Amino acid sequence: MNDERTSIPAKSAVAIKEEKILAFWKEKNIFEKTLKKKSPQGEFVFYDGPPFATGLPHYGHILSSAIKDAVPRYKTMRGFHVPRRWGWDCHGLPIENIVEKDLGISGKKEIEALGVEKFNTRAKEKVLEYVGDWKQTVDRMGRWVDFDGSYKTMDNSYIESVWWALSELNKQGLVYEGEKVLPYCPRCETPIAASEIAMDSSYKDVTEEAVTVKFKVTNPERIGLTGDVYLLAWTTTPWTLPGNVALAVGEDIKYQVARIKFLTGGLSRIGDEGDRKDLTQSYEYHIYASSRENELWKGDRKKILQKGSYHWEEIKKEIVGKDLIGLRYEPLFAVHALQSEKSYKVYDGSGFVTTEEGTGIVHTAVMYGEDDFALGVREGLPKVQLLNQNGTYNDKAPEFLRGKYIKDAEKDIKRDLESRGLLFEKKNNTHSYPHCFRCETPIYYNALDAWFVRISQVKEKLIALNEKINWIPAHLKEGRFKKSMEGAPDWNISRSRYWASPLPIWKCAACNAFEFVDSLKTLKKKTQSSGNTYLLMRHGEAENNTLNVLSGELENRHHLTEQGKAQVREAGVQFKGKTVDLIVSSPLLRTKETAEIFAEVTGYPKEKIVFDIRLREVIFGSFEGKSPSEYRSEFPRETGFTRAPKGGETIAEQKKRTTSLLYELEAKYAGKTILFISHMDPLLALSAGAQGLGRDEISSRTPEENTLKNAEVHELSFVPLPVNGEFELDLHRPYIDRVALSCACGGVMRRIPEVFDCWFESGSMPFAASHFPFEKKDWFKNHFPGDFVAEYIAQTRTWFYYMHAVAGMLFGSVPFRNVVTTGTILAEDGQKMSKSKGNFPNPALIFDRYGVDALRFYLLGSQVMKSEDLNFSEKGVKDVANKVASRAENVLAFYELYPAKEAMKDGEAPASSHVLDRWIVAKLSALVGDVSSAMDAYELDRAVRPIATFIDDLSTWYVRRSRGRFKREEKGGARETLRYALVELSKLCAPFMPFLAEDIYIRAGGRGESVHLAEWPACADRSTSSFLRQFFGVSDGASVLSDMETVREIVSRALLARAKAGIKVRQPLETLAVKREEARIQAQAELLELIKDEINVKNVVFGAPIQEEMELDTRISEALKKEGQFREVVRAVQDLRKENNFTPDTLAVLSVATDDAGIVFIKEHEAALKEATTLSAIECTDSAVGEKIIIDEFSFVLSLTP
Repeated sequence: MNDERTSIPAKSAVAIKEEKILAFWKEKNIFEKTLKKKSPQGEFVFYDGPPFATGLPHYGHILSSAIKDAVPRYKTMRGFHVPRRWGWDCHGLPIENIVEKDLGISGKKEIEALGVEKFNTRAKEKVLEYVGDWKQTVDRMGRWVDFDGSYKTMDNSYIESVWWALSELNKQGLVYEGEKVLPYCPRCETPIAASEIAMDSSYKDVTEEAVTVKFKVTNPERIGLTGDVYLLAWTTTPWTLPGNVALAVGEDIKYQVARIKFLTGGLSRIGDEGDRKDLTQSYEYHIYASSRENELWKGDRKKILQKGSYHWEEIKKEIVGKDLIGLRYEPLFAVHALQSEKSYKVYDGSGFVTTEEGTGIVHTAVMYGEDDFALGVREGLPKVQLLNQNGTYNDKAPEFLRGKYIKDAEKDIKRDLESRGLLFEKKNNTHSYPHCFRCETPIYYNALDAWFVRISQVKEKLIALNEKINWIPAHLKEGRFKKSMEGAPDWNISRSRYWASPLPIWKCAACNAFEFVDSLKTLKKKTQSSGNTYLLMRHGEAENNTLNVLSGELENRHHLTEQGKAQVREAGVQFKGKTVDLIVSSPLLRTKETAEIFAEVTGYPKEKIVFDIRLREVIFGSFEGKSPSEYRSEFPRETGFTRAPKGGETIAEQKKRTTSLLYELEAKYAGKTILFISHMDPLLALSAGAQGLGRDEISSRTPEENTLKNAEVHELSFVPLPVNGEFELDLHRPYIDRVALSCACGGVMRRIPEVFDCWFESGSMPFAASHFPFEKKDWFKNHFPGDFVAEYIAQTRTWFYYMHAVAGMLFGSVPFRNVVTTGTILAEDGQKMSKSKGNFPNPALIFDRYGVDALRFYLLGSQVMKSEDLNFSEKGVKDVANKVASRAENVLAFYELYPAKEAMKDGEAPASSHVLDRWIVAKLSALVGDVSSAMDAYELDRAVRPIATFIDDLSTWYVRRSRGRFKREEKGGARETLRYALVELSKLCAPFMPFLAEDIYIRAGGRGESVHLAEWPACADRSTSSFLRQFFGVSDGASVLSDMETVREIVSRALLARAKAGIKVRQPLETLAVKREEARIQAQAELLELIKDEINVKNVVFGAPIQEEMELDTRISEALKKEGQFREVVRAVQDLRKENNFTPDTLAVLSVATDDAGIVFIKEHEAALKEATTLSAIECTDSAVGEKIIIDEFSFVLSLTP
């Protein structure tokens, strides 16, 4: 596939039918009706994990959507009310990385050069770029969900709830700032959660040079040695060596001191020392773990180096680790900032030093490893950062490394050490290394200042709460999920990025105090403002008001009326005694007159009135001079926010111009009273801008809120808010960064620059989506915790875990009761699905080729539902389409040929005594129980599989064995039974194959408007006869099922015997002998007839004295031969009827061309042939036009006409 939106071939008939059913649902509002139907079982709550809308849906999304659609449909039919609200994940590195590529920039430096505002504005636009495509796909796959009313993690309301959550955790003492070593991405320049790295297998096998380095001991006498003594330490990250500040040993590990000869000069590098006089030799001692000797000195115990060779000679002595503690050594590099009394010493590292690899001595760089950092904190070692945020060395590093990226610098570090004789060995090492889950850059571990939540303090509570969750599959409860909690570190919730919910933490520059803001209300209360008071005044009544015309042009000469002047004077009188420091007015005549009269009455100097164009009347454009009612009719507030007359302006534009003036004055003045004199709509727009309102809030204002009376003065409630360029409240960066708070000490508090880890946002979804606790408190109580959630297995360490953590800490509760965890869908070759490789079919192609139902059923019935990976197979979908959906369609089409005349109520089985009717009803009752119990256990794969089996039984056994009975219109017989079976089957299929279910329900005569508004088939203890009798009219269902199972087993074996004998089934045989007695079968004539008819034998003998389990009498008499020949002719005629598309009731004339013997044969069987094949006549002719068939000695040419 070259493009996600690649063209799709013509739709199949199935796809066209599904789209018609979609149109039917929309036309009849079926989904909306399911939400309004009676729900005696109460609420059922499921949480919809929000996807990113940064690309088109893939098979993983389709799988999760199928699950999230099937369960709510089932629960709705069981009498629950199931709200279904879509959500969007909007923030984080996935969006940021895409925006960087779109803008042609890379890294934080370039983002900040561009400007955070431009970057985040583009991110906000990018977030919902594919929403239309998602909606189309979600609709097409038959999923019912409130898509248009979706929640978004970037909404201010959502962010406010997240702020509240963090503030609550802070009140519990669970939030702290600290320095820890964290996984860090140098390209994204931010820490990465370990769970994100593990989430999608972000570890990759890499082969790099590991090095063993020599550290020269400066006080060897401490262990009884003199001369050159070296400690050997091994590392896979040579770039950390400039940060080395200590070595760690295991206190109880045994170490050896080996005497090493070092040869230089001559041929020493190739080991041919001989008696060459230009060879020089020296001795030194190497210390390493005794158990690592064979690994370090393999073979001939010789090491060839760049400038010579090492030769192992002997073990000088053995020593335990505790005796090495306190040794000092020379630093590898001169890093002034790392020098201290405690630096470059050997310390006890018993908690983490092992002898499984390396030398048993661990090089310690405090800032670049968790164990290193812990040792540094314990021993008080210098904590010095040698790296810039982008992974290059800073000015504290050795000069030859400064400005170089760490991985690029490794070759320089090794070269330098080698030149100084400090590199003992370098060797390729293949190991699994973590990469950034979004940009795939190799990460490293870096000590950073960050904000954390104390998971360690609540871990036991979270583990205990896990016992209340039903996991599917069950092993995840004690397995992956529990283990992820047991090993969970404190949660780093801060990220050094841009497009995410900002951390609501302000810090005082004067006293270093922190303030956690828990709401917009608190933010307004604590925000520093100018202290200005703002007043709004609409002009007095003017001539355009009495004329009822719109007047927005600057040159218009509509004066105040006398009443208008009186209104203004009265307003001025009422205001006397109060101070106005500044009057700012619209420059139109009526507002100018208002300002001057008000100034005169209140004593304000007229010459100081400021006239500002931004307060002008609305620009009405082509509606200038028309009536206000005409304008409101064409441009109501609901649409006028973005629509305007030709040459006119929108409400958004009014708001922007008026509010810009407000913020300008707020910045310019302090402690002043400022009066705005303007027109009604601009003042309403200004009021909206002062509150940061957007389109939806403005559109929902009440009529009272949208009215200002002439000459009335109102105080404007205003605090500078974090608003974007449109003066809409926006809690994102950089707007929130501009808000300063007042500290109790009198200082100014500024927000810390970090944003939330997006998993904190996602983990807050159960309450933040409904803006709890600021709205819907009672609603939340009835919708938390959720009853059900479903995602793929990687979410056990991410979304499931973070929801669990947040809910446990905030509410002491689980966030959900039941969780379905799936595996991952891979390409057919087992590789990850890749658009560039084109190793999987476009989902839209599968929709159009096989229909959505086939894909849903295939996925829901596969091993992916057991958290196992699935290699997606188009053939698997095709098999479902052919063997399940198409087979059900064939049964339905057959029913339409012989529809029930007097269909009973839905759910009421006909009281037929025929064994096949009793059997299919009993099979259906068992199916109801199987599907119901599986769905109640959230085991969807166990629910769908028996449906496929039932459809096969219905088609290949019930309908096929009952064909003759359908032609007879017996009351309560086959026709009514098949209708009942189809209608009830449609209900059972509804959650999984909603289109097929609807088609069956309507065409089979379901009594309701839609199968999805029907009740689930009644279910009780299906093992009891009373249940079968009460609900299905069957007195002994278990016996019926077991008896029919026996019959089908006998038939299967007998047909196998026929096949081995090479005798067609259409050829009658005399006897089938069965060794077993099978008394129950012998006692039931209908079952005996079934066996005889299916095997095509005249007699069945049970309890026969035979060696095998059963035997066929394969002798064919003349009479049997003729009967077989007759059956062959019947089959040929039936095939002709089908080719001619004749209905079962269509009488036809058969023309037969044959010889004399053939004519005799036809005449002999004429009556039977006419009845068997619905013929009105048989004509023997000489014409050789038609279908030629040869049956033994007979040759016939057959043709049919109506």
